[in-house]
Amino acid sequence: MEWLNYHHLLYFWTVVREGGVSKAAATLRLAQPTVSAQLRQLEHTLGERLLERRGRTLHLTDVGRTVYRYADEIFTIGGELLDAVRGRPLVRPQILTVGVADALPKLMVYRLLQPALADPDRLHLVVREGKPDALVAELAAHGLDAVLSDVPSPPHLRVKVFNHLLGESGLTFFAPAPLAARLRRRFPRSLDGVAMLLPTVNTAIRRALDHWFDAQGIRPRVIAEFEDTALLNVFGQEGGAVFPAPTAIERDVISRARVRVVGRNDRVRERYYVLSAERRLKHEGVLALTAAAREGVFG
Repeated sequence: MEWLNYHHLLYFWTVVREGGVSKAAATLRLAQPTVSAQLRQLEHTLGERLLERRGRTLHLTDVGRTVYRYADEIFTIGGELLDAVRGRPLVRPQILTVGVADALPKLMVYRLLQPALADPDRLHLVVREGKPDALVAELAAHGLDAVLSDVPSPPHLRVKVFNHLLGESGLTFFAPAPLAARLRRRFPRSLDGVAMLLPTVNTAIRRALDHWFDAQGIRPRVIAEFEDTALLNVFGQEGGAVFPAPTAIERDVISRARVRVVGRNDRVRERYYVLSAERRLKHEGVLALTAAAREGVFG
């Protein structure tokens, strides 16, 4: 039977939590070379690199993130064991770790994940943002419980994950109130030549928009492009230009930004998926957000 040295695992866990070897050594009251040696021994035992140095900072590798997740659960349970023996009340919410594709609108992410915050005593939410390829790889390695994305799992990644459609939404174009009132009368023709903020060309929604603009004979004057949709919305409410956002969060955009609706486009539709490592969703938190999305956000 293979045996894992839990002292080595504890040192690794502490290094990650404290943000470096020197801080971990101080917490553990050990010399830095001792902690570094124990980390190397753990990597040797597992046969994988867990940490990599970028400049002066240590970063978790993909395997390191998986090991840290298990270590965190192991030592959390250990703490609960002591509490139980000492007669302290035991409350242990289930952890839901969700990866979020960085191209997703932040308001949409909030709407989709909001059900996971309904009962914090039962569910503890952890959100990680990143590129879809990296998130899918971590999902396949069981480092995440689910991934939210606007595209299915990339076919070039030879990993076994499953795509579950949450719903789809058309687009709404917004602008500051005076500009929206002027452009609303002849929408969508009124968009021709208008200053507009759009997602960057490497996103699926931008490609779909460009096709629609071509089909309508519309050439907006694109004054800025953003990978971060939250930043796009901030510029949209302050910059005096037209910008798009999913119709499913139209009310949220209006309530948070000083903008009004110019018009809606149901031909350009954005789909939203939850990706899982299992064909059938099982995690209580994933089931809750999936049901809420289908019935509420996209219902």
